[in-house]
Amino acid sequence: MKKFGSMLNGARHALKLSKTVAIGAAAAAAFTFSHGAFAADAKIPVVAAENFYGDVVQQLGGDRVDVTSILSNPDQDPHLFEASPKTARALQHASLVVYNGADYDPWMAKLLAASKGSNRATIVAAELTGKKSGDNPHLWYDPATMPKVARAVSAALVAADPAHKSAYDANLAKFLDSLKPIDAKVADLHGRYAGVPVTATEPVFGYMSDAVGLSMRNLRFQLATMNDTEASAAVIAAFERDLREKRVRVLIYNSQATEALTKRMLKLAQQSKVPTMSVTETEPAGKTYQTWMLTQLDALGTALAAGDASGANAAASTAKGKTQ
Repeated sequence: MKKFGSMLNGARHALKLSKTVAIGAAAAAAFTFSHGAFAADAKIPVVAAENFYGDVVQQLGGDRVDVTSILSNPDQDPHLFEASPKTARALQHASLVVYNGADYDPWMAKLLAASKGSNRATIVAAELTGKKSGDNPHLWYDPATMPKVARAVSAALVAADPAHKSAYDANLAKFLDSLKPIDAKVADLHGRYAGVPVTATEPVFGYMSDAVGLSMRNLRFQLATMNDTEASAAVIAAFERDLREKRVRVLIYNSQATEALTKRMLKLAQQSKVPTMSVTETEPAGKTYQTWMLTQLDALGTALAAGDASGANAAASTAKGKTQ
């Protein structure tokens, strides 16, 4: 179960691993890879807890890496994942492991502690971004996260395979450049919709909505949904009131975790003609991290525009009624 929010007690502290990657010039020193450890035709075995991190590793490593992503099904609720012996075996042979941290994937720390890889480097996104247990764990939706992860991954690949440093450097530069359209889209939406009130069934899209400058409502409801706890009657009533009275422009919902109460709010939004937008916690098949983020930002823009038009129509209708 993932923990997020200062009101939650007993949050687990992430296990600190001895070989965590740091950003900057000292990063390579954190690895115990020996130079020339991989033959010219050998691939670096990598395990990523989530497929979006695995995708980034693949883009940076190209044909020099063999990536296994553990959470990769966008139709599966990641909250319900349980590690298997197959997962443990993959970690046993990995030279590089990448995972989220901040209690999003606590099973990874446990598996790593039980699987002592002698020359294994570990990259934890939460540690690179300064996040901890109790923070919103959906770090990949923060535009600042992937550049840090990418630089750490590139340093790890260079340390493991210095003969191909120029290729890894070129791939890193290409990847960082490919993130610019995401930043541009965020800036565009911020310029048009900063301060607009929205709501969500879970805080999955929280960092991205913050980057756009949206005013997020009903956070207590979102925390209860994410942590599989029961929201109070007052919290539920406030959420429903926001939808019925159209106090929010858009409802953002997690299509991978649709419990009965989530479905109820989605139906209410549709009945109240509040535009909705679905997000996922897992990268969909056939997309890269970049196209996934851009697709969701486009969907957000469409929903906000629809909410804008709906609000304008409602205001016009109200004004017309007052003049009659």
